Amino acid sequence: MRLRTVLATTTAALAAATCLSAAGPAAATPQASHACSPTVSLDRFSDALDKTTYDGTFVGNFSALAVDRDGSIAALEDRSSLFDLDARTLAPKRVVALADENGAALDSEGLVIDRDGTRLITSETEPSIRRYSADGRILDRLPVPPSLLVAPAGRATANQTFEGLTLLPGGRTLLASMENAISGDSATLVRFQTWTRTKGGHFRPAAQYAYPVDAGLGVPEVQATPDGRLLVLERGFTSGVGNTVRLYLADPRRATDTSAVENLTGQPGVRPIGKTLLADIAACPSLGATAKQPQPNPLLDNIEGMAVTGYSKGRLKVLLVSDDNQNAVQTTRFYYLRVRI
Repeated sequence: MRLRTVLATTTAALAAATCLSAAGPAAATPQASHACSPTVSLDRFSDALDKTTYDGTFVGNFSALAVDRDGSIAALEDRSSLFDLDARTLAPKRVVALADENGAALDSEGLVIDRDGTRLITSETEPSIRRYSADGRILDRLPVPPSLLVAPAGRATANQTFEGLTLLPGGRTLLASMENAISGDSATLVRFQTWTRTKGGHFRPAAQYAYPVDAGLGVPEVQATPDGRLLVLERGFTSGVGNTVRLYLADPRRATDTSAVENLTGQPGVRPIGKTLLADIAACPSLGATAKQPQPNPLLDNIEGMAVTGYSKGRLKVLLVSDDNQNAVQTTRFYYLRVRI
């Protein structure tokens, strides 16, 4: 999502993750002092791709990450390009242009790489979820509940729709997170929509849940954990102050299905997704990072993409990336976290 002021895939094992190098002001050895909270630590960060180009395409505007079947990192940018990055160096290896059925650009935000290698990609424009081949051909388009469409077709606000996308363990349930509330709902209740895989390999709409977002923040990304819970990023920006980015562990398994609930306003009988704060990224050590505009911590930027790159004994390796909006005062930055769940 392009920067605006706000007040206030299936988990893959990636053996190369621990040796990812950082060509730039990144590179630090993991230590206890790298703790962001009791459950989250920051190994290092990398600005290696900031303000670079590849094959004539600007490298940046990143909105989502995923681990591909070959272990490389797929990085989606919100201006209709999907990059393939080397898992060790982050160097781009390929870029694929994306478009809708009429050849128009997408506001591409969420990414899942399915078990057959196809790409499920959201666009905030309608919103939509399309399935693409690895070379960028449209193969399918998922149905979207009418209320989640952008007004006047539905109740959503433009540029505040499907930001996050993840496939739950087992590969049968797809989940998309709205960035902000739809009209008629409480401003602090965001809808998470799911789809169930059919016998023909397509997806049909299924349960929907209410997620309680912190006041003034939105949801730019969501990723499933191996036990069916969710990592949820919440983010906001205040001019002259900087970004707020928080990482939560959320559990939708006992939440109420709200697909038939017209207005989410905290009414009795609706149990939202439970969540627990894992870390406020502003509390992470800066590790020598610099910021091009005011920030509570110079490490911070417009963090928007997230992928789980490894898992062992309740500990996750998590990769984050910021969306620089192709803006001189923002940075494309990758963050390497260890998260205990």
